[in-house]
Amino acid sequence: MTTIPLPDLAATQALAARIAVHLRPGDVLALEGTLGVGKTTLARALLHALGHEGDVPSPSFTIIEMYDPPGVRLPVVHADFYRLDDPAEAEEIGLDDYRDGAVLIAEWPDHAGGFAQEPGCLTLRLELSDNGRQAIVLPGKGWLERLP
Repeated sequence: MTTIPLPDLAATQALAARIAVHLRPGDVLALEGTLGVGKTTLARALLHALGHEGDVPSPSFTIIEMYDPPGVRLPVVHADFYRLDDPAEAEEIGLDDYRDGAVLIAEWPDHAGGFAQEPGCLTLRLELSDNGRQAIVLPGKGWLERLP
């Protein structure tokens, strides 16, 4: 476990850039934290670090947004599971089909049953701190040798 201070947007973008170069298909970036703590901001920064040049809408209502090459370095599924009432709903919307060969950026991962048990899961628990925000990094087994 590592704690990374995120005092401003530039620090969030720098963290996203460091993570983006290490992402592989099948990875999960699980973004945890309360409302307004910066999960979508980090997801946007990560998508921009992967090459996306346009707007990144929050998937709060659509639940899933897809990003495909050549607009990004590798396929990405950006999901916001906040509105799910039961983890079984993630299966009902076909999450596994969307994830095939892609990176999953998961906001509110616990609402979809969680992903921490997957070796390719990198959990970032975002919290408010005295200096703005901080990210507590919890790597899955597949991230231990790749942590930036």
